[in-house]
Amino acid sequence: MPKALWALAIGAFGIGTTEFIIAGLLPGIANEFKISVSSAGNMATTYALGVFIGAPLLMILGAKVEKKKMLLIAMGLFIIGNFLTTFSLNYPMALVGRAVTALCHGVFFGIGSILAADIVAPNKRTSAIAFMFSGLAVANLVGIPAGTWFSHMWSWRATFFVIMIIGVVSFITTLILVPKTKNHQPPSLKKELFAFADIHVLLAMGITILGPAAFFTSITYIAPMASNISGFSENGVTVLLLLFGFGLFIGNYIGGKLADKALMPLLYATLIGQAVVLFIFYLVVESQVATALCVFLMAAFGFATVSPIQRLVMDNATAAGAANLASAVNIGFFNLGNALGAWLGGLVIATGFGYAAPNWAGGCLSIGAFILAVLSSIISKKKKTENLS
Repeated sequence: MPKALWALAIGAFGIGTTEFIIAGLLPGIANEFKISVSSAGNMATTYALGVFIGAPLLMILGAKVEKKKMLLIAMGLFIIGNFLTTFSLNYPMALVGRAVTALCHGVFFGIGSILAADIVAPNKRTSAIAFMFSGLAVANLVGIPAGTWFSHMWSWRATFFVIMIIGVVSFITTLILVPKTKNHQPPSLKKELFAFADIHVLLAMGITILGPAAFFTSITYIAPMASNISGFSENGVTVLLLLFGFGLFIGNYIGGKLADKALMPLLYATLIGQAVVLFIFYLVVESQVATALCVFLMAAFGFATVSPIQRLVMDNATAAGAANLASAVNIGFFNLGNALGAWLGGLVIATGFGYAAPNWAGGCLSIGAFILAVLSSIISKKKKTENLS
């Protein structure tokens, strides 16, 4: 793999860590600022909103900026945001820091995906995107546990300081290793917006929302599910989360490799596989061995879809006339899927279906994503047939 992909993966690692680490830091933040844990949870909400707002806003404002420069601007915002959070004098300042950090998220992954695909051979494009997204998988496997340990040993501020340093490393490696875009042509905003009216782009973004949302429906509530039904201790739940992170890493690697050979068949297989695992998980959740296996497999199947889905959106948006804005906004839809999954899981539990219910609910979301993938293929084949005739 080109060295530039390592720079992109480092950035993805930093962003993934800063996004998801917040759950383990909330008690310390709440204690220092003398607020409730639920109020401290707004740091996660603020980040999610920042991703949704930042992706289209910065892509539109930076439409005429060369892609490498936009990556550097994004990492600059990442560094500034984590600096503000690290040295925040009060809770509102910490929230501002989270919002600034979030602005970089969609831009980095959106433009990073395009650059990753452009610097490799056509038959390795999805693998290159997956290599960048491996930073997210490693963040879940290593970054979040290490960051949580840092907060316990020192403070939550120390964790954000280290994340800021990772941002500096990413900025420097991007500056040195990532090539400039040759013959940069500023995209037409009209064409960029028009891509969102394309049925293929919309279906691909629907898969983005429903596919990864499926495993988030389950994993969000894995602690009460595993402790109350499976009988895991707190340490046991930690092991499950490590298995989940390992599954993300394996799934991302395999998904990227296989999607380069057969993208849509890979999506069909992983979405159905994810659904089957989640439905089985609902039935065998009382078994600790089965629970551990299902947690690993749902992560592997779930994250095997991520880079192929991003590639699908990029390809469909390019065919529609413009890929930059759609690629960045699609990253925001991944976050929307996470929120949808967490909401649906909470809903079925609150409705009285029990702690295991998020598993079958997630399975239904995965089936929904599979249906959208099939519809996308049918429409594409029909369009090709019409063009030939």
